[in-house]
Amino acid sequence: MENSTFDRILQIIRNSSTQLTIRVSRLIALLSLNKSATSIGAFAGLALAIVFTWRSLKAPRRYHRRTNKRTSTRGIDHTSQVDRDSISSSGYSGGKSSFKRQNVSPKQLTMVQVVRQKLKGARKVTCNMLGVVLEELSSIDLQAHAIVRPSVVDFLFEIAKACDLYLIVRVLDDESEERVLSALDSVGLFTTAGLNRNKVLFCSTEAGRSSFVRQLEPDWHIDTNAEIISQLARYIPYQLHITSALSGHIASNVFNSDTLEHYFGCLEPR
Repeated sequence: MENSTFDRILQIIRNSSTQLTIRVSRLIALLSLNKSATSIGAFAGLALAIVFTWRSLKAPRRYHRRTNKRTSTRGIDHTSQVDRDSISSSGYSGGKSSFKRQNVSPKQLTMVQVVRQKLKGARKVTCNMLGVVLEELSSIDLQAHAIVRPSVVDFLFEIAKACDLYLIVRVLDDESEERVLSALDSVGLFTTAGLNRNKVLFCSTEAGRSSFVRQLEPDWHIDTNAEIISQLARYIPYQLHITSALSGHIASNVFNSDTLEHYFGCLEPR
């Protein structure tokens, strides 16, 4: 409404300026006949008056446009601030540890989230199979059979998907190797979990297993042998000692659990 009124006033001024131009032309013609200093001074004063009057009429409109622009900018800034406040109040923070900032209980986490949280973002994991993945506790047992512990299968799947997993086992003959591979294949570790067969490593001595771990340089090593765990403590960032005995604390970077699945907090200890 304000702009419409101003435009009408401006149109009236323009019409008046046309008439004023005609009169000025006549005045110039008159002055050309009478070139006295007084007439020339009067003409210069009239011209200056016309210029200043025109500028004063145009100035309010320019100021009005600048005011509107600043108002619009403040409106955008206010909207952005409201959006930022809404995001902040919702508790979303992004990142891998966002569930911690949102106070999510461990009981609300999925299995894959629990596995990744317990492994502290590890990229490579090595694991002794005897007594951890397999029911068998010794290489001699593998000469008769090889059975994967049912309660550990789901966790193996998640570890294999989240990390570069290497399984290590001590065997006494080639037949034992075939039994182990067949047992892993029967639970879908090579198909469903996508574990590479070449990452199942066989050795003939305990020292050979320790050597494998040193060469692979994992973020985590899982083993049942306390001596190997102790030897590797200075080289491996984290280790999980699987033992049913109430053994002492080996090192600050070594965790104890009676089973692999119990470490991830989903089963009660046996």
